[in-house]
Amino acid sequence: MNVDPFIEAEKQNGHNVKRACELLEVSRTAFYARRAAVPGPRAVRDGELSERIGGVHRESRGTYGAPRIHAALREEGERCGRRRVARLMRGLGLQGRHRRRRQITTIPDPAAAGRPDLIGRTFEPDPGGLDTRWCGDITYVRTDEGWLYLATVIDIASRRVVGWATADHLRTKLVTDALRQAWRNRRPTQPVIFHSDRGCQYTSAAYARLAERLDVRLSVGRTGQCWDNALAESFFATIKGELLDERRWPTRAAARSAIFEFIESWYNLHRLHSSLGYVSPAAYEEARAA
Repeated sequence: MNVDPFIEAEKQNGHNVKRACELLEVSRTAFYARRAAVPGPRAVRDGELSERIGGVHRESRGTYGAPRIHAALREEGERCGRRRVARLMRGLGLQGRHRRRRQITTIPDPAAAGRPDLIGRTFEPDPGGLDTRWCGDITYVRTDEGWLYLATVIDIASRRVVGWATADHLRTKLVTDALRQAWRNRRPTQPVIFHSDRGCQYTSAAYARLAERLDVRLSVGRTGQCWDNALAESFFATIKGELLDERRWPTRAAARSAIFEFIESWYNLHRLHSSLGYVSPAAYEEARAA
């Protein structure tokens, strides 16, 4: 005689399924059917999506939230809603990284020559094309050896970091090195606007001379107005939230190596940007060139 394995197990464990079903007003047939049921199509689909979501989250270094994971899945041909992605991420215990408020490190020079604001808080992707407007700023990294400072040059059109430099000081050479690298990397064929805050490095005579030689027009925001250089601030919030604030840095060399890998191998080539329609800076530039 065939014996239902579930009934036999309940008898061995001393459980009274009949009494429990009577109290819950559920038939024993329904109870055992539920226990033996095969997952439905939606549950199977959720399981498959959860695996894909976990993979995208790992590839993003644990930084993507639901919007970017949804965009990455859509790019791979997956058809699912953002709310479903968010629900499955909650079930997996996954979440994106949130930006932290950045401290101000540049010191304005009240004696610096006046310069105009040629950007006017317009940081949308530039319809005029690549290498027409750049922006940049300076941030810091705490290491066991002392501070490491990072200066950047970002193409406003594509969000690509086109130049950057690090140093253990805040002298003007830090920002001139970043601008030189940007010019060497891009070789712009027309004058470029470079926008910054009013830090003394950016308003120095040495920086102005270099900009003139490279045919770069200098633009500055107002003192103490972070929104006047919002794109540069946004990049620093990203690299700090996704990398620099997430671990201890024993040496400046270790921090610089990690910055190189983040910018050149991840941020520029693969990280999706909502302002670009959830594509990477490299993909955006390739599409513009096509």
